[in-house]
Amino acid sequence: MIMKYIPYGRQHIDAGDIREVTRVLRSDWITQGPKVGEFEKSLCDYTGAKYAVAVSSGTAALHIACLAAGISSDDEVITSPVTFTASANCALYCGAKPVFADVFSDTVNIDPSEIERRITKKTRAIIPVHFSGHPCKIQEIFRIAKKHNALVIEDAAHALGAAYAYKGKKIKIGSCKHSDMTVFSFHPLKAITTGEGGAVLTNSKHLHDKLVLFRTHGITKDKISLKGKSAGAWYYEMHVLGYNYRITDIQCALGISQLGRLDSFIAKRRKIAKSYSKKLLGIKGISFLGEKEYVDSAWHLYPIQVRSGRKKVFDYLRSKNIGVQVHYIPVHLQPYYKKMGYKKGDFPNAEKYYSGAISLPIYPGLSFKQVGYVCKTLREALYAR
Repeated sequence: MIMKYIPYGRQHIDAGDIREVTRVLRSDWITQGPKVGEFEKSLCDYTGAKYAVAVSSGTAALHIACLAAGISSDDEVITSPVTFTASANCALYCGAKPVFADVFSDTVNIDPSEIERRITKKTRAIIPVHFSGHPCKIQEIFRIAKKHNALVIEDAAHALGAAYAYKGKKIKIGSCKHSDMTVFSFHPLKAITTGEGGAVLTNSKHLHDKLVLFRTHGITKDKISLKGKSAGAWYYEMHVLGYNYRITDIQCALGISQLGRLDSFIAKRRKIAKSYSKKLLGIKGISFLGEKEYVDSAWHLYPIQVRSGRKKVFDYLRSKNIGVQVHYIPVHLQPYYKKMGYKKGDFPNAEKYYSGAISLPIYPGLSFKQVGYVCKTLREALYAR
């Protein structure tokens, strides 16, 4: 018997979320109002960061983080090849050159030793990606960055709710304890959603003020010239070339409501991951990523490796209404990046991972009956070949 379609990820919206959004729709402010600041404060309260700037998408967050970091032409930005293209594209938006560093085979997170091999005097920033919600070796990466006078911008699109151990304590991703900025995404498939949306968190007021400017056209009413101070209440000034990356109060109301349930969402994801790992143990022909003892993964994805015949397995699962996906085609293999000189063979660990990667469904609303169906069908796909 084939089950109803199971996506690889899905938002979890309840009556409370709908009620909060409805309240905003009935209010005087549906954008540029008080809910934006409330959402930003909620993010800070949850992560421990001092400042948050909410924007229209995770990509917008990466872009303004690079702008605030002062990244420009002739600069280089190091990131992982196993990520969504935005992690590298944000450097290109600023005229800089993306430089890739290979990943570990066991976590698919960027390898600090590979960063050291590629860091130069032109390196302005490092953008490590917490792949699938598993924190990377951020302390080591931060140490390398500071030694070379570079900034660290964590791409934590997968990792809201994740944590890592430091001096006997659990440090939440987003605290910016070992980075200059952290970027989150609130796309429907992420840990919480605002429909579309993102945020940059930081502990630097200097960076925060820049981020706010870049979010709204570079326009301010706060830091205006001496001449402007004598003008009327209508007066504003544009100080930098900014963008319209604003997020609405409607979205932020949803975000605040969702954030209140984040820990329960992560707890369910962790239970699902544990169930998968138990059921898949011993199945020949596959392997799966584990969780290092020093981290609490957010389990945004549950990736497995199929040792041979990945496409047949993928197609079989899809034919049985299991919406598996592949995360990701390595960025350096994209046609656009090949034009920049990257080629197959440049990052062997990333490419080996991709060759067998399949992401199984994982989201808070996934039932354990569905988990069992996914595992049973996967076994069929492997043993029927």
